[in-house]
Amino acid sequence: FCLMAAPGKVAAFRLPPLPTIGEIIKLFRLKALKQLSQNFLLDLRLTDKIVKQAGELKNAHVCEVGPGPGGITRSILSAGVEQLLLIEKDARFIPGLQMLSEAAPGKVHIVHGDILTYKMEKAFPKHLKKNWEDEPPDIHIIGNLPFSVSTPLIIKWLENVSKRDGPFTYGRTQMTLTFQKEVGERLTANPGSSQRSRLSIMAQHLCTVENCFIIPGQAFVPKPEVDVAVVHFTPLVQPKIQQPFELVEKVVRSVFQFRRKYCFRGIETLFPENGRLKRTEQLMMIANVDPTLRPFQLSMSQFRNLCNVYRKMCDEDPSLFVFNYREELRQKKTTGSLLGSTGQPEQTEEENQL
Repeated sequence: FCLMAAPGKVAAFRLPPLPTIGEIIKLFRLKALKQLSQNFLLDLRLTDKIVKQAGELKNAHVCEVGPGPGGITRSILSAGVEQLLLIEKDARFIPGLQMLSEAAPGKVHIVHGDILTYKMEKAFPKHLKKNWEDEPPDIHIIGNLPFSVSTPLIIKWLENVSKRDGPFTYGRTQMTLTFQKEVGERLTANPGSSQRSRLSIMAQHLCTVENCFIIPGQAFVPKPEVDVAVVHFTPLVQPKIQQPFELVEKVVRSVFQFRRKYCFRGIETLFPENGRLKRTEQLMMIANVDPTLRPFQLSMSQFRNLCNVYRKMCDEDPSLFVFNYREELRQKKTTGSLLGSTGQPEQTEEENQL
């Protein structure tokens, strides 16, 4: 229901009295499933704090991913949103969410489905679309994600940002999501940090990434073994590396394959054995990257140079981009076995690291 408003003022939305999240869990006999890495957040002060990181949500359209028993859902509704789309894979939570939907008539749409396959490009009204160069649209994605889903999902969404499709068909849609503390640190790690990784580069070259605050593990039920980071993403108008997502991902993944060795070692894996050394030296020289730097020491501009030069090399030799170092290793191993080889220790070590 809405509270009565003074003449000329918009009524503030308030949820009617409802069972607590703990009572909802008991009422519907909900239990967090370990195999789905589910953890419930029952403290509404913390769910309010998460939602606050998303920014101004009054009259906004929000998609909440994996609402579970509905703690964050309540905080989103209390923020005065226009519409709330809930995408929940676990059917056990649907009845509790329907109770919330009935308490906020016309505001909530529940989808029983998997966010990894759900088509978000048609999830919101067309009139909300903004040009990429404009301010972000009045659309937000919020979610306390299961740990098993969070990393593949953010990689998928970063690819969507790069291609401006999926939820980013509407413009530079903002995201406020939870991750394991360590993943949150990787997403925001600077050059030289021990947490600097493939995820750092892929996220930061496409988005402004902010590690908002840490929620201690004991705030969740059941308590996870790690603390949880709340991370906010705003897509950049111009990516820092202006190359296709697949090319950037391949270069960055190759560099970090041997993160404890010199970056030269990982960059070598971009090239077939025949001419590998010469091409690696050529790439690093033109990109002006010191081959004795460790992968986590490389700056964003150095990754940009590597990607730009590699792109030119691929344009000159189209077979280069489809080259797969792991496949070459496998073929060598198979050939060695057929010839009765006693084994190649360096090769085995590489396979273990990969």
